[in-house]
Amino acid sequence: MIIKSSTALRNDYGMISDLAHEEAEPIYITKNGEGDLVVMSIEAFEQREETLKLRAKLEAAEQARLSGAPAYTLEESRKRLEAIYQRG
Repeated sequence: MIIKSSTALRNDYGMISDLAHEEAEPIYITKNGEGDLVVMSIEAFEQREETLKLRAKLEAAEQARLSGAPAYTLEESRKRLEAIYQRG
């Protein structure tokens, strides 16, 4: 976990920006010793968003499976996808 003060952000934005790009993880910004903000590079943010979307899809699929939705083999899934994308 990377923690920096709001003073560091104000006085040395370039260092914070470089750190965000190098580490590709959130940087927690404190104000008066308390957590205030989180900053991260756009690339890290976009990757995090994609990961969250994928997790949501996996959770929905697992819930559907648990509720008795039909299951498909790998070969059945491949055929279904080919049929969808050949219509294209």
